Amino acid sequence: MGGERRHPARWRPRSLQARQVLAASVGLLAFLALAGYALDRAFIDVAGEGQRERLRNYVYAYAGDIEFLRGGEIYPSESPPDDRFLRPGSGLYAEVVLPNDRWNSRSASGQELPEATMLGAREERFDGPLPMVRSDGTPGEVYRYGIGLVWSPEGRPDSEFAYTIYVMEDAGIVPRQVRVFRAALWVNLGIAGVILLLLQALIVRWSLWPLRRVEHELVRVQRGQADRMGMQHPRELQPLTESINALIESEREHLARQRNTMSDLAHSLKTPLAVLRSRLDAGTGEAELREEVEAQLQRMTDLVTYQLARAASSGHQLFSAAIEIEPHAEQIVRGLEKIYAAKGAVCEFEIDPAARFHGEPGDLQELLGNLLENAFKWAKSRVLLTVKEGERAPNRRPGLILVVEDDGPGIPADRVTAVLQRGVRGDERVQGHGIGLSIVQDIVHSYRGELQVGRSDELGGACFCVRLPPGF
Repeated sequence: MGGERRHPARWRPRSLQARQVLAASVGLLAFLALAGYALDRAFIDVAGEGQRERLRNYVYAYAGDIEFLRGGEIYPSESPPDDRFLRPGSGLYAEVVLPNDRWNSRSASGQELPEATMLGAREERFDGPLPMVRSDGTPGEVYRYGIGLVWSPEGRPDSEFAYTIYVMEDAGIVPRQVRVFRAALWVNLGIAGVILLLLQALIVRWSLWPLRRVEHELVRVQRGQADRMGMQHPRELQPLTESINALIESEREHLARQRNTMSDLAHSLKTPLAVLRSRLDAGTGEAELREEVEAQLQRMTDLVTYQLARAASSGHQLFSAAIEIEPHAEQIVRGLEKIYAAKGAVCEFEIDPAARFHGEPGDLQELLGNLLENAFKWAKSRVLLTVKEGERAPNRRPGLILVVEDDGPGIPADRVTAVLQRGVRGDERVQGHGIGLSIVQDIVHSYRGELQVGRSDELGGACFCVRLPPGF
């Protein structure tokens, strides 16, 4: 639309490797540029200082080789310190200034050199660049170094005179040296930069390899090829991988808890539905059937509410009201006796009136319901429920012992561990889902209790003993 202003998308590298290579490349280029500039300035300073020292050395070399005749005429050396002094226009010139005369090296032939003046005794001077005119008429510049000296004939101090030696060099020599140095410098820095960039890319790729491993392991987890991420990771990545593993475990536990909740709910609803089915099949009267339907519907509603609350929470509440056990046991037994009426099984109670269950009512219903239903299923005719207080501890509520026995075939010792697992039935020929006892074990563990399975001494069948610790 015309009234909207759209900002252009800014390009940003999405890859960590690209980000690091780009950042390091910018830093490397800046470093090479600063290093090149510093080396260039250093070379210019060194070249200038080198030229000064070179001219000074030529001056002292001439001073040692020059001789004077008796009449004060100069007699220069035939072998100057550098052959360029012998070649006209070579760019290296020498000049000796006398009181009434001057002498120039052969290289100064045809050149208009800067005006030279006498210097004081032992006075040294470095000048430049100074203008000059070459033999072909083109202008130029030179650097000049001079020193003032005094010559005295032997035995005639009254005849001494002062003179000055100058050595000049074309000012273009140092710039030419600088240009050559710069060309070599930037070429070599460029080659070094390319090599360092490639090496840097390899180092970045190597340093980011653990992150690629993490990405690869995450892909394997997403595809179901691995259950969790590995533990062999750099120290900096361990908090990340541990958090991811914790999230994976939490999600897996959450999914398992949802599945178990649905299984537990279906298993819990099985008994009320079986009671209703048995009452319908028995041809119960309308009033009695209505009362039974209302009771079982209420129980199913409580079961659904309990299972949903149990799925949303983890563990029981620390502070719960004491619950009487006998009323809940009677309600469950009445329904079971109707289901197994054909078997003629009855349940006897030995419940300590002082015994109390401190927890969720739904947990007590699940404990009693699953243990008693299992006993009725396998019993021949008798089931015994025993409840009494357990161990005591100072300033803590007493524990609880809940025992359910039957006169059925019992459970072999080598089958106890398997029977307590979810989905395993004691006898595949008997109808059931194999999750009732695993529900009991989960609830007992949530109360820090213990479930023991053995043989009943009194009835001869199976014996399930739940022991809850003091203060559970």
